[in-house]
Amino acid sequence: MFTPHRKRLAVSTLLGAALLAVPVTAHATAAAPTAAPASAQVSAAAVGLDDPVKKDIAMQIVSSAENSSLNWKAQYKYIEDIDDGRGYTAGIIGFCSGTHDMLELVEYYTQIKPGNVLAKYLPALRKVDGSDSHAGLDPNFTKDWVKAASDSAFKKAQDHERDRVYFNPAVKQGKADGVGVLGQFTYYDAIVMHGDGDDSTSFRNIRKRALTKAKPPAQGGNETTWLNAFLDARVWAMKQEEAHSDTSRVDTAQRVWLKKGNLNLNTPLDWKVYGDPFHIG
Repeated sequence: MFTPHRKRLAVSTLLGAALLAVPVTAHATAAAPTAAPASAQVSAAAVGLDDPVKKDIAMQIVSSAENSSLNWKAQYKYIEDIDDGRGYTAGIIGFCSGTHDMLELVEYYTQIKPGNVLAKYLPALRKVDGSDSHAGLDPNFTKDWVKAASDSAFKKAQDHERDRVYFNPAVKQGKADGVGVLGQFTYYDAIVMHGDGDDSTSFRNIRKRALTKAKPPAQGGNETTWLNAFLDARVWAMKQEEAHSDTSRVDTAQRVWLKKGNLNLNTPLDWKVYGDPFHIG
């Protein structure tokens, strides 16, 4: 079952100049002792959301909210119009025909595999970009998307664009802010839904809103206090749009782990999204 609580506003810009200059290890704080054992320093630096095990956990959690399933690898073929004003939503991260990222995905797929089954839709995708129109896509685009999803090159293209546009920028900003795996995940989930455009509910502006209430560890703040401020700003952003107004992916998931002090997002994990329970052992 696919939920209607999906996707973000236009995503034309990646994180860049806004990133803080000095990265900090995953659990560093202003009060961290300077004489920590070398082994502890290596361990802290080595584990981030980009650790393969943690990344898979992140994908499962996002899929629980985006697709009501932990089986994120089954979502390469997913495509539907969920009537949120963004046209077709599809793939492992909810690429949308109306928010530019689907166009960039198909362009990249065509670069690595010219003549693929979706290449013929590029002119139409360029025309509908920024709207909810299906002009030039119907009636066969959805069928061809499913067909493309059986191609390993298309799966790799989806992975590539997920990482380039969403995952890597979120993790980079999280490490720069000095937050651990949970914090990096809260950033990732936010950028997946809201994108990083210039609108008031984009990821960068959620972060700016949080900065008016608290400071991240890299600026001398407490990690838990900072993440609570970020989640408060995230909830505000979600409530600005009816399609995102159910905030359970924050309230009964991320906030639960934060209250438990699970800053490293260690398993087992139990949470609910839209009332549905999930578990990762």
